[in-house]
Amino acid sequence: MTGPTPTPATGRPADQVVERYSGLARLAQAGGTPLDCDPGDSTNGGFGAAAYTDQSAERGDVPEAALRASLGCGNPLTVTDLHSGETVLDLGSGGGLDVLLSARRVGPTGTAYGLDASEDMLELARANAAQAGATNTHFLHGRIEDIPLPDASVDVVISNCVINLSADKPRVLAETFRVLRPGGRIGISDVIADQHLDPAQRAAAEARVGCARGTLTVVQYQRLLAVTGFTDITVTPTTDAGDGLHSATVQARRP
Repeated sequence: MTGPTPTPATGRPADQVVERYSGLARLAQAGGTPLDCDPGDSTNGGFGAAAYTDQSAERGDVPEAALRASLGCGNPLTVTDLHSGETVLDLGSGGGLDVLLSARRVGPTGTAYGLDASEDMLELARANAAQAGATNTHFLHGRIEDIPLPDASVDVVISNCVINLSADKPRVLAETFRVLRPGGRIGISDVIADQHLDPAQRAAAEARVGCARGTLTVVQYQRLLAVTGFTDITVTPTTDAGDGLHSATVQARRP
């Protein structure tokens, strides 16, 4: 069941993103299966719940609604080694799937935060957390450009197909760096573009995929992370999404 298509959003680009994902959250709450990308990408490109097939044991312990509402382009937990007692933050946490999986890994002495700009997504995530009995989760309302947490308060920051949607990626990475403790690390899944694409080709590819906007190349991602102050940077393309776009994992560390 896919349900009705959410109403197209109008207004500023940032508001359009929030409105779009709020509509997808309401669709999920109504029992539908939201699709943010081309269905072929969801099935063959490792987008959405398909990205979690290698974690079948973990999948079996999270609410079906959280899996159904997964709108990512990969699985950031495959490149994030979480430990008991750590504090983890998910930027753009959506229906809460990665927060719930993180909460299990950090255990009762750890904390998993989810940050989202959509109140509808937060309502969905909190309902999924309650169903899962996850008592070490906290969902915050806000934008990833202005993280509502103190300096040096987080051990790990994850994100799944959200940073490409921001119009101010340097601010997102600066805020990520700020909230990380020294030695803290990031594990991100995102959509990236091939170096050879010109702006028109990149925009056309993003429009086709549907869940990407403002994609960076590997080199651009690496440079932004380095300028922000991150070290141990790796940007690894994973799945080909077609037309010069790829899913990718991004790892780095705050010194």
